[in-house]
Amino acid sequence: MDAAFTEEQDEDRRSALRALLRNHHGQDGPGAAGEGPRDHDEELWRTLAGRLGLPGLVLPTAYGGAGRGATALALACEEAGRALLPSPLLPTAALAAPLLHALGSEAQRSELLPALAAGELTGTLAVPGARPATALALTGPNTGDWAGGGRAGGIQARADGRGGWRLYGEADQVLHGYGADVLLVAARAGAYARGRTLLFVVRAGVPGLRRTRSAALDETRPQARLELRDVPAALLGEDEEGAAVPAALAAAGATAAAALAAEAVGAPAAALASAAAHVRPGTGDPAVRHRLADLYAAVRSARAAAYCAAWEADAGRGAPGECGLAPAQALETLRAVAGEAVQLHGGTGSPEERAAQRYARRAAGDELLFGPAHRLRAHAAAMCGLFAERRTGAAVPA
Repeated sequence: MDAAFTEEQDEDRRSALRALLRNHHGQDGPGAAGEGPRDHDEELWRTLAGRLGLPGLVLPTAYGGAGRGATALALACEEAGRALLPSPLLPTAALAAPLLHALGSEAQRSELLPALAAGELTGTLAVPGARPATALALTGPNTGDWAGGGRAGGIQARADGRGGWRLYGEADQVLHGYGADVLLVAARAGAYARGRTLLFVVRAGVPGLRRTRSAALDETRPQARLELRDVPAALLGEDEEGAAVPAALAAAGATAAAALAAEAVGAPAAALASAAAHVRPGTGDPAVRHRLADLYAAVRSARAAAYCAAWEADAGRGAPGECGLAPAQALETLRAVAGEAVQLHGGTGSPEERAAQRYARRAAGDELLFGPAHRLRAHAAAMCGLFAERRTGAAVPA
């Protein structure tokens, strides 16, 4: 496997984007910039879209994208993670855009994808029951009735008899759900015996949609609670049976997992650099320097796993669920590095220590949203058949 990046990718990662985010945060440190009334800095978002084309990295050029795939998105997300950037990059570029491209009708693609790629619109995925990891096939199979929660609960969809749909229900922990312009809502349609999960397009401001900001452990990952009361919606695509929905969600999950892992790799790299600067060469306990060396090796290993997941997503290889290994490793590494950095700064109250605390909250918050890490690993092992022999009682080769 060739781990070298192209010159164009390296330029995006190390010069333009990093410099832009450094100038944006100034002296306040990672994650400290104001998010604005829509949970992100709209001027910065337009700059990221117009100058670097980040929202459309995975989209084909026919719809205004760059056509560069999950690897290019991972490069951008690594820098966003380093800065703890409160932006809709992950939900827009890794969730909404790929799902619209995979399932949307040609009219929906032509209307929405160029606007998403240009940064004129932002999007996200709304999943009932606070189960985005299940919907994306990261912690369990997504072929059940998770969208509707059985006979009641979740989000229910009903055809209105005029070619449209109406949605009823609630969704929690919707990433950037308060300010998103386009909501892709997973809902259960049909009678209980013949129910199926479908995705629907809901535009911001429609009647019956109520959005409330939710308290989040990580303030740089704003979340919202959605209440849908007879909300008009459009079916994503034209297949009312939803046969392609689980596979499309799993494919988006692979892209999202690579992007999430890359973000979680950029954060500990920055935290580790700050901690290493605090322990000056030639001073301090040698055991501390050895610990930093171990953490450096862990960060490099997690980075390799993140980009391997991105390359696999671009190639369409691997069983659903296997991609969860990369964010599991990256989040565990982020948690370890952030905890060590907080201890090394020793309660000084410096900007570096506050940044380390933000990194620790990012790790915990992402595990609440997309994990936890042990469930990501367990599902990946199950999908790979790692313990199949033990379950069946067959002999396991030495």
